Amino acid sequence: MSEKLQKMLAAAGYGSRRELERWISDGRVSVNGKVAKLGDRASADDTVFVDGKPARLAASEQRIRVLLYNKPEGEVCTRSDPEGRKTVFDSLPNLKGERWIAVGRLDISTSGLLMFTNNGDLANKLMHPSSEIDREYLVRVHGAVDDDMLQRLRDGILLEDGLARFSDIVPGERVGTNGWYTVALMEGRNREVRRLWESQNVEVNRLKRVRFGPIFLPSYARRGQWVELDEKSLNDLLASVKMSVPKKKKNLSVDDKKRRDRQLKRLRSGGSK
Repeated sequence: MSEKLQKMLAAAGYGSRRELERWISDGRVSVNGKVAKLGDRASADDTVFVDGKPARLAASEQRIRVLLYNKPEGEVCTRSDPEGRKTVFDSLPNLKGERWIAVGRLDISTSGLLMFTNNGDLANKLMHPSSEIDREYLVRVHGAVDDDMLQRLRDGILLEDGLARFSDIVPGERVGTNGWYTVALMEGRNREVRRLWESQNVEVNRLKRVRFGPIFLPSYARRGQWVELDEKSLNDLLASVKMSVPKKKKNLSVDDKKRRDRQLKRLRSGGSK
């Protein structure tokens, strides 16, 4: 069966569907010797090239992996940086025939939970607004905050790219002119948490993401350290976007293989024993 080219390449770990749509538009992908265009489909029988190299397409039983990374301030969420700054990809383990895809981004001044996966379909579903995956942040703001302001932030603020709001705000400790708050929102627009607070003339001076959907930043993950999601947590994450873990092929034991070979031999000879 054929499927959309960007979906097939995303499942193979080349990037998110949105990123791969740009690659196709830029002429970086070809199918059976012809430059691909948006809307093209392909199957496992087709020859797909990316940037002039044969694409390694994922098998249906690809093992889905997810890493949780405790991003420090000062790292950028790009694969390479022209200014020579450290990127979040520098600390990740190497993959053979695949690559890590970042699930959303955090700006250079924001720390905390950043997820990576080798499965582009999962990354796309986690980032797509239709999945309604909420994100939770711990934020410290400088300036006067009252109940009316908090209610405005819950009701919604019209920013330059549309209406934005916190789905939840929980006040925490206040020290002098600084106050801590736990906030949640259903989108991942650029600098959305900071822009919401700044619209109320208060300054965000610390921001850390602590949860993405059902996944919390582990307390034992040090800054700059990654940990791999265990099977139960992975299943919870997949369930949140209505995906399931591909079934693993059962490895036959030596005795099972001998029994199977004897059965095949009897079938070929027409025997019944």
